[in-house]
Amino acid sequence: MIRYNAVMRLPKLTRRRFLYAAGGAVVSACGAYGYTRWIEPDWLDVVHHDMPLNGLPASLVGKTLVQMSDLHIGTTDPDYLAQCVVTVNALKPDILVITGDFMTCREGERVDSVPGVVESLQAPYGVYAVAGNHDYGGNWNQPEVADALGRRLDDCGIRLLRNEVVDVRGLQLLGLDDLWAKQFRVVPHNTAKPTVAISHNPDSADLPGWKNFRGWILSGHTHGGQCRFPFGHAPILPVKNKLYSAGAFDLGRGRSLYVNRGLGYVHKLRFNTRPEVTVFRLTANPVV
Repeated sequence: MIRYNAVMRLPKLTRRRFLYAAGGAVVSACGAYGYTRWIEPDWLDVVHHDMPLNGLPASLVGKTLVQMSDLHIGTTDPDYLAQCVVTVNALKPDILVITGDFMTCREGERVDSVPGVVESLQAPYGVYAVAGNHDYGGNWNQPEVADALGRRLDDCGIRLLRNEVVDVRGLQLLGLDDLWAKQFRVVPHNTAKPTVAISHNPDSADLPGWKNFRGWILSGHTHGGQCRFPFGHAPILPVKNKLYSAGAFDLGRGRSLYVNRGLGYVHKLRFNTRPEVTVFRLTANPVV
């Protein structure tokens, strides 16, 4: 047997080749930054998902519940948010829920800006919302800010639920207040009825109080991690349970969690986590 020892010859690294390589790297980095800052933060993704519920009335089967989250009025481009509202109304939701962080503010200075963004939202069965941590001011400990927001939302026909239960055409909706603001608690409800809970922070799904809950929990808060490596996890998530980045999770015992990636931002950066509006089609769980 004849053996050949092949030696791979690398091209000589000249000054010109080095400059070409360095220039290419700079162009690539600038392109990635431009995409992350100027394209993806405004590239809305409308996600469709079935929502099976036990005991759903026949009149609600096939109806749509649309979720918005994390508008962050004050730091998010207002023209972009206006277009998001147009898109949501075009979806013709039967029920619309907004899962917190309407605004980014220190002491309620953005409260009066909220109606101009959300007042045209429409849904025949109602628009409901919960507060997020940013809706409690800069340190998330100013209930008077959330109180003022609730009054302004009420003027717009949007009901801010703060640990309350409402009946929406036979669907039980639990609106739970914010975890980081130390206002969250699971309120008593009828466990025999089809139920959807809205709670800004998905970590609330791991707290006590859900023992007899059967249904869906809709959250936001994470922004999907803002930036996410391809085929990997988001390196920074503002939750204890790092599984809760975005999307649907089966929590067992008849409970499901959905984490919406949100619309806005505190800092205008997104990569591999496009802003999201979620359209849920209500379906009846088959009787076993």
